[in-house]
Amino acid sequence: MQNKRLLEYHEEELDSSFTVGDLYLGTVKKLSSGLNAAFVDVGHEKDGFLHYQDLGPNVNSLNKFIKDVIAKRVTTGRLNGMKLEPEIEKIGKIDKVLTKNAPILVQVVKEPISTKGPRLSCDISIAGRYLVLVPFSDGVNLSKKITDRAERSRLIRLMSSIKPQNFGIIVRTVAQGKDVEELDRDLQNSLDKWEQAVKALTEAKPRDRVLGEMNRASSILRDMLNESFDSITVDTRESFDEIRNFIHTIAPEKEKIVKLYSGKAKVFEALGLEKQLKSLFGRSVSLPGGGYLIIEHTEALHVIDVNSGNKSNSEEDQEATAISVNREAAKEIARQLRLRDMGGIIVVDFIDMKRQENKKLLQDIMRDEMKSDRSKFTILPLTKFGLMQITRQRVRPEMNIVTREVCPTCGGTGTIQASVLVTDVIENNLDYILTKQNERGVSIAVHPFLHAYFTKGFYSRQIQWYVKYRNWVKLVKDSSLGIVNFKFYNKSGDEIEVGSGA
Repeated sequence: MQNKRLLEYHEEELDSSFTVGDLYLGTVKKLSSGLNAAFVDVGHEKDGFLHYQDLGPNVNSLNKFIKDVIAKRVTTGRLNGMKLEPEIEKIGKIDKVLTKNAPILVQVVKEPISTKGPRLSCDISIAGRYLVLVPFSDGVNLSKKITDRAERSRLIRLMSSIKPQNFGIIVRTVAQGKDVEELDRDLQNSLDKWEQAVKALTEAKPRDRVLGEMNRASSILRDMLNESFDSITVDTRESFDEIRNFIHTIAPEKEKIVKLYSGKAKVFEALGLEKQLKSLFGRSVSLPGGGYLIIEHTEALHVIDVNSGNKSNSEEDQEATAISVNREAAKEIARQLRLRDMGGIIVVDFIDMKRQENKKLLQDIMRDEMKSDRSKFTILPLTKFGLMQITRQRVRPEMNIVTREVCPTCGGTGTIQASVLVTDVIENNLDYILTKQNERGVSIAVHPFLHAYFTKGFYSRQIQWYVKYRNWVKLVKDSSLGIVNFKFYNKSGDEIEVGSGA
């Protein structure tokens, strides 16, 4: 979040494999000379796709090393003294490099999306906080965002002196100004990971994951943590300890900003996130000045339509209205692309503008707003028809949150019972739980409207319950619930099964 507004939203499924960065021992299943690619079995229902361009120049060295490790002729990941094989041609044929049914070490570069299997690479890289380690390579490359000439030469000189033999290094932007101890520590961590992968490889069977990327929260912090972070909020003790230990390793000075949330309301509710999630992922997204976006997703591309809404009368002429709404829309679109992790081709139909300088201005605004996006992107100038085309790299499935809710009362049938009865249903269930089951310390999660109904007023329903049952019932706001949904919890926080609503 930035200034209390949601910028990125990630979900991690506990059973999900094939995360970007994972290393797998695969088997070459099919070679396609027409696509100049191989299909590799890594355990997904669809074989992974490995293009010739993703083999990496040193794939022959990698394959020789893998065979030696599997045959237990090599037991260490250190490549000192190893003679590298000749690099493959830049433009060559895949069947000259790989053979069918051969074991192959591959890295996931794109998670399975829609009907496609994972996209794979043999150009193995182990990402650290400041450096990326590239086995079987030998150069030192720097991020293009490091522009200071003196700093570039310092880092190249430094990394060349501590780099192990037969390993390449890519220096990340965040390494600027860091001293040799921090960079060396990061390098050793990455070398340990590679060693761990080689050790796992000696016992691995085809389809096995030999090195898993760290969990989503830690990998996001590794890639994004910077001076502007002022708070990291976690709501479970286990994750809190894990993240704090990780921050202690990569940025000890930031350890104090990790906080364990212990409030009574859900953490997303307390931070105002629940409402944002409901309003930001729909087909229609409102703009602050009165306009709105319509976002449509298809298999081939994403289409975004910009509408002025009730803004049209607030400016002196049509061109001023158009540039005003388009400016706001560009900011929101840049945010939406990050938020939903939309990728591939995105076509934006902005409101038509006549002046060429306004069209150029809009492209510049879009580029500035997307500057902080970590994904690679390209923005083309507006076409004759006022369309802007954007391509954006996507490595994970798009984030979609269902914002169209089935009517909680009718379940989609179109006929409902009187919704005012929900208060009676809650009170009947409460009576049963307190008198028949003798529960104590009961709490009820309800929609904010119901929360107000039960708690407002001098002699509120909540006070009346206390007088009647001599037992305080806690009410918790939860805007993720429908207006006629509710949940009962016992004092341990476990849900109590009750009648309709829960």
